[in-house]
Amino acid sequence: MSRFVRKGHQAQANAHVPLPVRDGVAPSYLWITETRAGGMLAFLEERFGEVGGPSWSDRLARGDVVDARGEHLHADSHVRQGMRIWYYRELEEETPIPFEEKILFQDRHLLVVDKPHFLPMIPTGRFLRETLLVRLKRRLALPHLTPIHRLDRETAGVVIFSHNLETRGAYQSMFQKRVIRKTYEALAPVLEGRDFPFTYRSRMVDGEKFFVMKEEEGEPNSETVVELLERRGALARYRLHPHTGRKHQLRLHLASLGVPILNDAFYPVALPCKGDDFSKPLQLLARAIAFEDPLTGETRSFASERALDWPEAQ
Repeated sequence: MSRFVRKGHQAQANAHVPLPVRDGVAPSYLWITETRAGGMLAFLEERFGEVGGPSWSDRLARGDVVDARGEHLHADSHVRQGMRIWYYRELEEETPIPFEEKILFQDRHLLVVDKPHFLPMIPTGRFLRETLLVRLKRRLALPHLTPIHRLDRETAGVVIFSHNLETRGAYQSMFQKRVIRKTYEALAPVLEGRDFPFTYRSRMVDGEKFFVMKEEEGEPNSETVVELLERRGALARYRLHPHTGRKHQLRLHLASLGVPILNDAFYPVALPCKGDDFSKPLQLLARAIAFEDPLTGETRSFASERALDWPEAQ
């Protein structure tokens, strides 16, 4: 069991953050749960031995590692139980994502964005600056920006951010209460033998591989309404209404119906990683979101301006 608790890119909203957002990147922090001998440099090199980017010696010398009061830590600084240290995550190299997001709406509370395929929502793994959150923070200088729901890296379409700490909770509660009306579109093989629209329900659980889901017998915990919009040859365009928000729900549901979404590399079988191949985007689009604004009661709706890509042969 790890003795250290690491938190990711997004600092907690109510916590004092001793480092500013830098070039769109918010600092990360780490709680230290036991006292260690040997000094801060030795601790960091051991704890993050696999992490690339500038050496910890360089980061400490630059003043990019601080304690909770904002005081610079040094190579020989003590490592004490209960400390929280702050630092910037850095990558030596990062593959540019050659697709641009589009801002659909902005007011004092919300930012609504049309996300392209392949762009991750938040920093993770080998992605940092080439993520939607960091791009937007850098572009708009909104230090408190955070997504109030998420899309898979492979999925394009409408996503909503909050940038006002005072009203964030009201908008987040809409998703927790499931009062958001979300509409997706997907290209997949024609599903025969069904009357449309219909509702598909299943019990979804974590798969053997950490990045996929699977279905099992038992009480359903996921629900999707499936509509047929059009057919072109062997493919169809579907409208999907998820009534629950399970990870990969739409991808798994269509695959389980025998019509996996076009270019899905996870379902029904997880394929080898495509790396930086951007030639075949998943044909899944978060087409629209609608809700009653919790502050004003006004009905608001936002729609993606993107389109799915029918294969030329269809």
